[in-house]
Amino acid sequence: MTSPQTATGTFTQAQLGTLTLIGWSGEYQQSGRDAAFLLAYSLGDGSDGPAAGEHAMHLALRRSGLTVGGAPVRADETPGLPVKLLVQAGQAVLTLPHFTAQYPVPPEWLAAAREQGEVHAMFATRPWPQGAPGLPIGEAELRAYAGDPEVIATSAHCVLPVRSLG
Repeated sequence: MTSPQTATGTFTQAQLGTLTLIGWSGEYQQSGRDAAFLLAYSLGDGSDGPAAGEHAMHLALRRSGLTVGGAPVRADETPGLPVKLLVQAGQAVLTLPHFTAQYPVPPEWLAAAREQGEVHAMFATRPWPQGAPGLPIGEAELRAYAGDPEVIATSAHCVLPVRSLG
């Protein structure tokens, strides 16, 4: 396996561990309109442990043109940003240079994404092992993790246009 080079270091795919997506829809900042949200995170099960995985995620996001802890990047206003979202056949496929992840979206998420034409994505650097696929994740658990001010502050945020085939 090769190690991607960055201005601030290297990492391996194995260090990132299992990358997962979860989506939900809800009101966007008291605007009264429904928005689609997508959270990308690692389970922290990388080859060198959770701390190395967190560092690797920082590097991967920086290399993708996203700023951890910064203001949301609007992909439609950032030429050449290598972060893409494809929504097709009830699936959201998120692609960055160092990973691709797929998520079967619920109908209400799909409706909000199509209506607004965009998805608000949060790329967490802090691992969330409790969010493993196949484990039940309730609204309270999701809210506790995704709404944690420390998780929010150590994440990269991006508004992605909804693209589909055809």
